[in-house]
Amino acid sequence: MKFIGKLVLWLLIALLVVILAFYFLLQTQWGARQVSGWITDHTRYRLSFDAIDHRFSSPAHILLKNVTFGRDDKPATLVAKAVDIGLSSRQLTDPLHADTILLQDGTLNLSPSTAPFPFEADRLQLSNMAFNSPQTNWDLSAQRVTGGVSPWLPEAGNVLGKKAAIQMSAGSMTLNGVPASNVLIQGTLDNGVVSLDTLGADMARGSLTGKARREADGSWVIDNLRLDEIRLQSDKSLADFFSPLTTVPSLQIGRIDVTDARLQGPDWAVTDLDMSLRNLTLSNGGWQSQDGNLSMNASEFIWGSIHLFDPILNGEFSPQGIALRQFTSRWESGLLRTSGNWQRSDNALVLDDLAIAGLEYTLPKNWKQLWMEPMPTWLSNLTLKKVSASRNLVIDVDPAFPWQITSLDGYGSNLQLLKDRQWGVWNGNATLNGALATFNRVDVRRPSMTLTANASTVNISELSAFTEKGILEATATVSQLPQRQVNVSLNGRGVPLNVLQPWGWPALPITGDGNLQLTASGSVQATAPLKPTVSGQLSAENMNHQKASQTMHNGEVVTAAPQPAPETPAAP
Repeated sequence: MKFIGKLVLWLLIALLVVILAFYFLLQTQWGARQVSGWITDHTRYRLSFDAIDHRFSSPAHILLKNVTFGRDDKPATLVAKAVDIGLSSRQLTDPLHADTILLQDGTLNLSPSTAPFPFEADRLQLSNMAFNSPQTNWDLSAQRVTGGVSPWLPEAGNVLGKKAAIQMSAGSMTLNGVPASNVLIQGTLDNGVVSLDTLGADMARGSLTGKARREADGSWVIDNLRLDEIRLQSDKSLADFFSPLTTVPSLQIGRIDVTDARLQGPDWAVTDLDMSLRNLTLSNGGWQSQDGNLSMNASEFIWGSIHLFDPILNGEFSPQGIALRQFTSRWESGLLRTSGNWQRSDNALVLDDLAIAGLEYTLPKNWKQLWMEPMPTWLSNLTLKKVSASRNLVIDVDPAFPWQITSLDGYGSNLQLLKDRQWGVWNGNATLNGALATFNRVDVRRPSMTLTANASTVNISELSAFTEKGILEATATVSQLPQRQVNVSLNGRGVPLNVLQPWGWPALPITGDGNLQLTASGSVQATAPLKPTVSGQLSAENMNHQKASQTMHNGEVVTAAPQPAPETPAAP
């Protein structure tokens, strides 16, 4: 019996020696090569590390040094200086489920081409790691990442698992092309729903804080978002800059606040922007709201040829449309002020009061073509219930017929300027007058016009101006029918007889000052916007009682005949 006892003891000692030898061999480079080589040769994964470190002071932890892990013939999924694996009694029943896994000083690459992880942990921790996830819906690149995921149950297509709590910080991050630094994220994953309970970052020389949720279908719910002192430059147009808002299935905004922001693109810019947006949902290319509102102001806004100074906008959203409580801005050295409503049912904008003062505006070179082009579908009708203008300067630099009006004043009521997306004067009345004007290099004083429009006709009941000598007075009617028939009746008293020549009428065969009488009619051709074909009769008499008349047909003179002055009777 003593022999058997001694034999068992020596066998136990030998087994212990073998175990200790194996334990110490595993912690050498040779042991590390044997273990990593066996895993690489007998699985679909590729694993290499320099050494295994285990200390009796932390018996439940195994430390792997200089680790590289990935799938065969694929880019490496993990490269780290150290991987600390915390073990527990669960390894007896589930060897690939660790208590904790700590990744230190390395890079974690997650994309469709990298290997999925075959192991799990109650908690995954990152310390000073780089994180990349290209070719996914979240094109993410982050550096100096520290944080954790609990529990960590990765599966195909969900590297962080279906349900987990997340808490991470990053020194720098780029998400879908947008860079940020000092990023803090706290939230949860729940079957595709990403809840960001705490979100903070420094971006574009400013800061971002907020709380948001991404639904499983890709839609977003922003509970609150605040942007402070953002300084952002973009290479995208204004439409492309906001296009991501239209690509998501739905964007529900609870509250967005912007303070002192400066944004700039190739043909647009806004400086010192303050904005507050509440309760608005964007979806399917449109918007919905029950009781939303928007308040914004800036020191300067540029969009193409539009340059606004100190714009202020306050509006309220409802299912029926938008109530524009206030819009004011300095534009082209003048001031604009208005309020009104946009109605969703017929895409109609009704401005209650529009005031234009001190404007110095040069019309675009293609304003006639723009006048003929239809407006977007969201703006089918535009009506000005009340409009007033004072001390404005309007200039047209068209070389074929340049003109300008100085100190233009006016007022109008119920003016409908858009009907079925087409510009025009479709209804209402207006009176306009100026101090001075020039029409194709002909100077006039005190030009004045009064018009009334309805569904069938624009009636100009007064059109007058003082020339260098004398006065011109006219009336006109313009049909609202597609043919756009125009009828004009003009009288001139004591005016230069060639005053109409620069305005398209051929020269008269008599000269000097005298009286004019003109009746003409024409129509506006759709192929030549705002250029009518005119036919009519012109008669004139100068101060020497010479008379002449012209008949014009489609722009060509048919007859022109001067008549001599009557002979003075001889003295008896």
